[in-house]
Amino acid sequence: MIIMIRKKRFLRAAGVLTAAVVLGAGIFTASGVLQEKSLNTAADGNWGLSFQEAGKPPVANASMDYLKKFDAYYAEDTDKKELFLTFDAGYENGHTAKILDTLKKHNVKATFFVVGNFIETSPDLVKRMVKEGHLVGNHTFTHPDMSEIATEEAFHQELSKLEDLYEKTTGKKMKKYYRPPQGKYSESNLKMAKEMGYHTIFWSLAYVDWYESDQPTREEALEKMVPRIHPGAIVLLHSTSATNAQVLDELLTQWEEKGYSFKRVDQLP
Repeated sequence: MIIMIRKKRFLRAAGVLTAAVVLGAGIFTASGVLQEKSLNTAADGNWGLSFQEAGKPPVANASMDYLKKFDAYYAEDTDKKELFLTFDAGYENGHTAKILDTLKKHNVKATFFVVGNFIETSPDLVKRMVKEGHLVGNHTFTHPDMSEIATEEAFHQELSKLEDLYEKTTGKKMKKYYRPPQGKYSESNLKMAKEMGYHTIFWSLAYVDWYESDQPTREEALEKMVPRIHPGAIVLLHSTSATNAQVLDELLTQWEEKGYSFKRVDQLP
């Protein structure tokens, strides 16, 4: 099966905020390569996914059992129709308030992975997330390629600086849930995160939603996100996406009509 991709999206893969997004029978990685269904299980590199069967968890480049050794997840191993909705918030561009309004309308509690810049520029939004029952997770202070960080000191600094800023802003301790920027990771990263008491959270469902000037249409978003939902899914959306803010109400409704309930990632087993 051949997947057609708009050329400018394919060529602009450098600097993306998410490492891999499913496209039909292949995966699109941060290096801009469309891969076939088969994936290796390397413990280092970019997070990648491949859907083999509709309604089932995708195959990832690290298994659930492997990740459990490091208190890490990309999905819950369950047959129950529940999902874990997460947002990566690298900066604020005017869409987060509407996303929060929609979550409140549906009484859905989500997880927001934030960076230092987001807390510094949008403290009121972070406080609102906490007040309305959402979990705020650690997406690092400066959003670096964590797979290139080899020392415990540098790794610890990226996470602890964000913890300190969050506590200063909200008056609360940050719960220890971490998402590596761009999904770039190494086995040593997983070990260091676990030693700091963190759960590393990848994802099992996402789509290309992060290009601010080249947003997907409503139809493209629903086509990617509705049929591929599966029990135990950890869903990744970007709060910077105008499309996500527009379609979230409809997306949540369609998932609810399929019988899904919603959890925060701190409710993973």
